[in-house]
Parts: sequence; C-alpha cells; structure tokens
Amino acid sequence: MNSLMNYSIESSASFDKEAKRLGKRYVSFKEDYLKLLDELSRNPQLGTDLGHGLRKVRMKITAKGKGKSGGARVITFTVVISQQDAVLNLLYIYDKADKASISEKEIEQLLKQNGLKPHQI
Repeated sequence: MNSLMNYSIESSASFDKEAKRLGKRYVSFKEDYLKLLDELSRNPQLGTDLGHGLRKVRMKITAKGKGKSGGARVITFTVVISQQDAVLNLLYIYDKADKASISEKEIEQLLKQNGLKPHQI
C-alpha cells in the first residue's frame, strides 16, 4: 500500500464491545487506547502482517505493568477505497491474559459479523 495514502480509522462493533469491557477492567485503558490511535495515525502499517489486509498490533496496558508483550492485541483490517484513500478498521481487541491468540476462523467470523469482506482468506 502507498505510504502517501490518507487513512481514516474506524472501530467495529466487536472492537467497541471488547474495548468497553477492558476499559472497565483497567483504569489506564482509555489513555493507552488514545496512544494506540496516535501511533496508528502516524503508521497505519504498525504491527505484524497477517496477510489479506489484516494486521495484529501489540498494545500496552499501563495498569497491568507488563509492557506491550503482556498487554492487549488489536486486529486491524485495511480497506482500500481509492488510490489515495483507505480505512483502517479496528476489528477486535483482546487481553493477552484472557486469550493467547486468535484463530484465522475467528477472524473470518469477525469480518463477516461486522459486514467486512475479507481479501480472499
């Protein structure tokens, strides 16, 4: 993808539901989330490439005191709108303490639940 693209960031219903739950659990979550949004706006290609427009981003949860490795994971999905514009969808977030990883099948289900079409997964 073009580094000169204009990205907008949107969150899915699945992401919002889990983020709300994590916000109640961790007092620092809101501030940590705002830092993540700032990082993503500066570098939309942040995280590990999972292929098919998907990425997994490590997010620090300060209240846990474990850095990014013990924090949360955010699954993003990029939809290219035009040669200049793309939408970075925050598809899902999970706490590493609750879930070690997320399967490809779970990601496919999340895409469908949120009305997003996968890039040939």
